[in-house]
Amino acid sequence: MLTKKQKNLLLFINKKLRATGVSPSYEEMKDSLNLKSKSGIHRLISALEERGFIKRLAHKARALEVLKLPETASANDIYNSFSPSVIRGGLDDKNVEDKSDGEIPVLGNIAAGTPIEAIQNEVMRIPMPNNIEKNGEFFGLKVKGDSMIEAGINDGDTVIVKKADTAENGKIVVALIDDNEAMLKRIRRKGKTVALESANRNYETKIFGPDRVKVQGVLVSLYRNF
Repeated sequence: MLTKKQKNLLLFINKKLRATGVSPSYEEMKDSLNLKSKSGIHRLISALEERGFIKRLAHKARALEVLKLPETASANDIYNSFSPSVIRGGLDDKNVEDKSDGEIPVLGNIAAGTPIEAIQNEVMRIPMPNNIEKNGEFFGLKVKGDSMIEAGINDGDTVIVKKADTAENGKIVVALIDDNEAMLKRIRRKGKTVALESANRNYETKIFGPDRVKVQGVLVSLYRNF
């Protein structure tokens, strides 16, 4: 059983990790709980670690991994957390020029719901936003479906994906199933299974064997026309 402060801190860490992929600083955690010093945060972190809710990652400064959430956490506590970096799209050429550096190919559609055919050929290009680190290779995919709406990803958005063949637990990824179907889902590995989670309580989590799922890339941002 967690205290109120322990639970609130755990949910705050979970929210920050889902939103940014980076653990919150002790200063941010202190402010979130309205504490006067960081020493209280150190004690709460130790208590959560002892109870098996979080794990400190070795060789990384202040890096934390959420292992589980309290049973009393609501679906809103869990899912109200991925605040995507949204790049405004439109027809204003000056706006595109000021806020981009190069272009990203959009390779077709990705299902946020029912699987569809895997990544296709380039269909268009969108501007590369300045707020993305340029190390790596990127591509865009048009979202079809509503299974990720509680992560702020809507039908019709274009997600910007960094190519990768691995991803940390909890990341939103492009997952290739059986080499022919692609999904946009949150990935979690446990033992010899891979869970692909939706961010919509109307969709069930899909469970696969490890040899059936290949990570194609990790979501870094999204492009939305207003």
